[in-house]
Amino acid sequence: MDVKQFENNRWQREDQAVQFRHTAALDLIRGVEIVLDLGSGDGLLLSLLKEKGIAGKGLDLSDEGVAKANAKGLDTQVFDFGSKTLPFADASFDAVVMLDILEHLYDPESVLKEAARVSKKSVIVGVPNFSSLPARLQTLMGRVPENNQPKKGHVYWFNLPALKRAFAAANLDLIDIRVNTFFESVPFVRHVTKAFSKILPNVFSLSFVALARKKESPSL
Repeated sequence: MDVKQFENNRWQREDQAVQFRHTAALDLIRGVEIVLDLGSGDGLLLSLLKEKGIAGKGLDLSDEGVAKANAKGLDTQVFDFGSKTLPFADASFDAVVMLDILEHLYDPESVLKEAARVSKKSVIVGVPNFSSLPARLQTLMGRVPENNQPKKGHVYWFNLPALKRAFAAANLDLIDIRVNTFFESVPFVRHVTKAFSKILPNVFSLSFVALARKKESPSL
């Protein structure tokens, strides 16, 4: 099964629900008029942006996902991320968002560089953390970590150092980062893991949503 069929099967059987990556990205998207969502799926983030009066355009590999998004009146189109070049001129968008897309790509740095090219100001990226404490414990127990299983479709493994290196290669500065931790539904434990995630984010974070700015851009 190729990647496109994998994504089509996914969107045939499910719709997105608002999750940490969406709320974190919305909090980081400020002072913009138009946003490009790479890996837009069924258009959930674009719908949330539309509710805030922000225009958006989406690209996704899946015909099924694009059909669902377009049925909602959103502006999305099918795009093969392996083609390297995004079909837009330089600085076409105020911001470019990629939530849980880079880890599905064999060459994420090329796509990140293209995202920086078509953005005027910023790039927002969400990726799972493959170095989280739960993943490390599962490995020590002889198990394949949840995020590494084939059903996830992940082919590139990110942690915080890897994400920082990818930003640097794309000439982007990391400005802000949001994390979600484990046991967030348990009040006391949640506060402990949140506190430790500020000290050791590469261990106590399940995923990251990061705001990066083009080096030549003015402050947001």
